[in-house]
Amino acid sequence: MVLQRSIPKKLLDDAVRLHGHLGAFLVLGLKAGLFANEVLGKDYFGTKALVETELIPPFSCFVDGVQVATGCTMGKGNIELKKGDSISVTFTKDCQRLKLSLKSDVLETLRGITSKAESEKTALTLINKPAQDLFNIEK
Repeated sequence: MVLQRSIPKKLLDDAVRLHGHLGAFLVLGLKAGLFANEVLGKDYFGTKALVETELIPPFSCFVDGVQVATGCTMGKGNIELKKGDSISVTFTKDCQRLKLSLKSDVLETLRGITSKAESEKTALTLINKPAQDLFNIEK
């Protein structure tokens, strides 16, 4: 299966507008959501997402990317946020389940980011990476 590698510009622009800035964790959330859309099929109401991460920025910024890409929102109640030590998201749709867990080496690289400029630069490098390079994937 060949999956989309890049993030469409309009989607990225929409995410930045909603979130307030371009950052690495926002891009990772977009990548995870787009991957889920391709594997499970995009369904604003039928897809549910459970995000596990540290509940503070920049880690929690991942949630905004997932929301923009999938249409899962707090308002519709089809996204849930739980405290976790790493970053993972489990998508369910109908009887299908897809879990993406951020690879530990990617997370360690991101933990080393110390400025907004560095986060933006990292975000730009992540945009064209395939989800398989960023996440451990369980279906």
